[in-house]
Amino acid sequence: MPASQIKIPRTAMIMAAGYGTRLRPYTDTVPKALVPVLGVPMLDVVLNRLQAVGVKRVVINLHHLGDRIREHLKDRRDLEIVYSEETEILETGGGIVKALPLLGDEPFYAVNAKIIWLNGKIDALVRLAANWDDSRMDALLLLQPTVTAIGYDGKGDFTMDQEGRVRRRLGWQVAPFLYAGIQICHPRLFRDAPQGAFSTNVVWDRAIEEDRLFGLRHDGEWYHVSTPQHLADVERHLSFHGIKF
Repeated sequence: MPASQIKIPRTAMIMAAGYGTRLRPYTDTVPKALVPVLGVPMLDVVLNRLQAVGVKRVVINLHHLGDRIREHLKDRRDLEIVYSEETEILETGGGIVKALPLLGDEPFYAVNAKIIWLNGKIDALVRLAANWDDSRMDALLLLQPTVTAIGYDGKGDFTMDQEGRVRRRLGWQVAPFLYAGIQICHPRLFRDAPQGAFSTNVVWDRAIEEDRLFGLRHDGEWYHVSTPQHLADVERHLSFHGIKF
C-alpha cells in the first residue's frame, strides 16, 4: 500500500501507571516510563516514535510517581498530551477502559512504556496501520519472535497462522511469538468489559473466539527492559551497534 494511502491512527495511549517493581532501585524514585536507556527516558522514545508517524494526541495513564511524568512533559508542545489518573492500578485492560472517553471512537495505538524497539525497513507503527483491517479486526498486535527478543526469558504468548490470526499457546507449549507491547485496537474491543482492574488478555480472549484478534510479525529488534540486568544488557547491545535515541 502506498504510504499516502495508509491511515495512521491520530490517537495513542501509553501505558505508564505501573510500579516497575522488578526494575528497583531505579523505580523507587523514578516512574518506570522515565528510566533512561542510553540517557533518554523510555517514555520520550515512545513519544518521539508516535509523533514521527503522525500521531497528534497521546493519552498517558498515571499512578506510581505520576507527578514526575507530568513535570517531565510540561513543556512538550509537538503532541497534545492528556492524562488518565488511576487512584489504584487498573492493569492494562482496566487502564484503557478508564481512558476510553479520552481516546475517541476510532482505532488507536496502545503502547507499553517499558519497551525499546528498532524498526526494520518500514516503521513498525506504519506497518501496523498498513495492515489494519477495520472490517475484520478488533485488535492487531505487534508480535516479536521469542528467539530474537532481547531481555525476555518466557515461553512466548501466541501462535499465528498464515493470515495473521493468533491463538494462545497451550500450557505445555513454547510459543514462537510474544506480544511486543504495541497494538492498534478499536474501542469496540472493550465493549461490555469488566469494571475495575483487569488484563487486556480478557478482551483478547474474546476476540480470539470471534476470529477478530490478529498479529503482525515485527521485522526489527525488540528489547524488554524489566530488571536492572536487562537494562544493562540492552544498553550494552545498543551501544555496541552504535544506536542512539
